Amino acid sequence: MAKVVVMPKLGLTMTEGTVSKWLKKVGDEIKSGEPFFEVETDKLTNTIEANTDGVVRHFFVEEGTTVPVLDKVAIIAAADEDISALLGGAPAAAAAPEAPAAAAPAASAAPVRAPGERVVAAPAAKKLAKELGIDLALVPGTGPNGRITLDDVKNWKPAPAAEEAPKTKASPLAAAVAKDLGIDLDKIGAKDRVLAEDILRYLESTREKAPEEAPREEVVPMNGMRKAIAKNMLNSHMTSPTVTANLSVDMSAMKAYREQLKAKEIKVSYTDLLVKFIAKALTEFPLLNCSVEDNKIVYKHYVNMGVAVALDNGLVVPNVPDADKKSLTEISKEIKELAKLAREGGLPMEKLRGGTFTITNLGMYGIESFTPIINQPEVAILGVTTMEDRAVVRGGEIVIRPMMTLSLTFDHRVVDGSVAAEFLQRVKALLENPALMLA
Repeated sequence: MAKVVVMPKLGLTMTEGTVSKWLKKVGDEIKSGEPFFEVETDKLTNTIEANTDGVVRHFFVEEGTTVPVLDKVAIIAAADEDISALLGGAPAAAAAPEAPAAAAPAASAAPVRAPGERVVAAPAAKKLAKELGIDLALVPGTGPNGRITLDDVKNWKPAPAAEEAPKTKASPLAAAVAKDLGIDLDKIGAKDRVLAEDILRYLESTREKAPEEAPREEVVPMNGMRKAIAKNMLNSHMTSPTVTANLSVDMSAMKAYREQLKAKEIKVSYTDLLVKFIAKALTEFPLLNCSVEDNKIVYKHYVNMGVAVALDNGLVVPNVPDADKKSLTEISKEIKELAKLAREGGLPMEKLRGGTFTITNLGMYGIESFTPIINQPEVAILGVTTMEDRAVVRGGEIVIRPMMTLSLTFDHRVVDGSVAAEFLQRVKALLENPALMLA
């Protein structure tokens, strides 16, 4: 039974998707569960599997086409099944095994059909003709009712052009020079007849020029993810009046704590540690962990910590649910898995929804301070910068300490500057005194 494949709805907010790559060709056999095509949404790329057995008979869209959800993208059917009804009445060729090659049809340079007559061809024949740059209207069809088969395209050859006498008059010298140099007299463009000096001028005008300069500008359309990021960032700026507060933290104790864990063969990153410690602080400052909906403050009695992951073509923010209740090793394992899935394009949509607070880390790039943008509908986001040795004063003496600056952007509709400052001070206290996590 023929089946129409549609653009799947991969999440509640998804309205369209882009077919970024077909993993099968028309005429290929496919089994249920086999990868069929890749869909790029505004957040990630998913591989869509076939949900029926059969032969790929037709693509409604080409790679790179954006399609509304539930719109038709392909047809899977039996090799000899009539799918014309699914194509809107247009007859379609069955993707049957190819017959032995027939004798090549006589070459023809003239159309084999009346002007405007419909050309009926097998999908594989159309594809090959497109690849070879062959006009199907010139190919005689040997299939039923004159349908063009794959072999018809393979065996077709254009008729050699008949030699014509030169249309342009030329002096004997010009004609001899043109013949020796292989110049078409019709291209010279002389008024009456071509003279030798006309050929010289023609040669001057066609002399190879220096390579042109590369274009100074290039216009590249945004892909689905980039458009979504642009939309979300603009929406965030339009929604939240924001303020960013910066605070430096002495990471000496955290470095020592991480080394102690490493000695016990517990390998965690600073991001893992920050998720654990900041989740603890958020339980004490619920206003930083809330959202705003219709002039109402929605307090969340759980911490779903979003961790920004940079991709080649954008950014996604998967979250660690209930980070406040998980151990450090659980958090570390989950963050590694989320980052791996994000970079492979296999991140489930549910991992991108429901975040309550976000951490974004640019420390690996040497950034000392920045202004992160809130991930709506959250009310705050913490930017993490590079950790570097700085000269600081401790007990009246100048000493060198590993310092890190935290940049907190908060929604001033809900969070006042004093509350944000107290939250940062609490985070600083926890990071500089890890034993407080037990208090």
